Amino acid sequence: MYDIILAFITSFALTYLAIPSIIHIAIKKNLMDEPGERRSHKVSTPSLGGIGIFAGTLFSIIMWTPFEYFGDLQYILCAFIIIFLIGAKDDMDPMSPSKKFMGELFAAGILVFRANVRLTSLYGFFGIYEIPEFASIVLSIFTIIVIINAFNLIDGINGLSGSLGLLITFVLGTWFYLVGSLEISIVAFALCGALVAFLKYNITPAQIFMGDTGALLLGLVCSILAIKFIELHNELAGSPYTFKSAPSVAIAILILPLFDTLRVFVLRLIEGKSPFNPDRKHIHHILIDLGLTHMQATGVLFLTNILFILLAIMLQDVGNLALLLIILTLAMGMSIFASRMVERKKLKHTV
Repeated sequence: MYDIILAFITSFALTYLAIPSIIHIAIKKNLMDEPGERRSHKVSTPSLGGIGIFAGTLFSIIMWTPFEYFGDLQYILCAFIIIFLIGAKDDMDPMSPSKKFMGELFAAGILVFRANVRLTSLYGFFGIYEIPEFASIVLSIFTIIVIINAFNLIDGINGLSGSLGLLITFVLGTWFYLVGSLEISIVAFALCGALVAFLKYNITPAQIFMGDTGALLLGLVCSILAIKFIELHNELAGSPYTFKSAPSVAIAILILPLFDTLRVFVLRLIEGKSPFNPDRKHIHHILIDLGLTHMQATGVLFLTNILFILLAIMLQDVGNLALLLIILTLAMGMSIFASRMVERKKLKHTV
């Protein structure tokens, strides 16, 4: 327990102290995120906050993880470094999507093949349980890349990615502590502490953004936590902390980034556009168009994610597929309702 608390405090302190220097250097070297048509901010803002998050998280993990627990953690840290290098390069000198994808694929491969971060079953979805090794590898790599990019895509307004990351790492980190998985709990709470420090500088008026460096790292950590959360249920039979329908509970914990990514991809394909074509169709853009401020929209989405987590816990007995359908149907209904409210608002302004 003390190691986890110290990991949180250490990452918080290091990130909190590092970010002012990062802001100063970013302004001096003109490493700024400029306002634009799709941007929600109005002034040039430094976008290297992820460097502070990475430094605080990595230092804290290495400092406080007991050696006997380190195990596969060395490979997880290797994946961290790959993702950090990709994000930092993209923040300072944008790189092509294909090169970015290859880097993410490399990091995911390290996690799957070396750190054993792997899904080994479909847990009853469509009546399928154990899956062949090749299918396990493909599914795991796909899951990791989807979650990494889901966090990158929702990083569009002040406080949103940091707040959701804080919620997810706190919830899953607490669960890992309760089931005795100390090393993964330290990873979660190290990032948790760094995010608390970052949010001090990211709430409106934002002094810095996390950029791709932070968003990609956040997505990578959450993908590890989600997969480990699902897989550990195979070893915890009879534990009071196990969840029925664990995969669907994991999806509920990550519902906002996952559903928003699925939603915008489907809408873009329906319109005949590339799913990677940037636009203003994200849920946070809808809330901004409704007249909410950045922090109001962040607060609404943060509370919504909490409600989905509580709903999944209460309905875990219905089974994986049924719970997943309930979660997706509710999320779809809420997003459609919000979209129609925006359309009505626009009609009133045109009349």
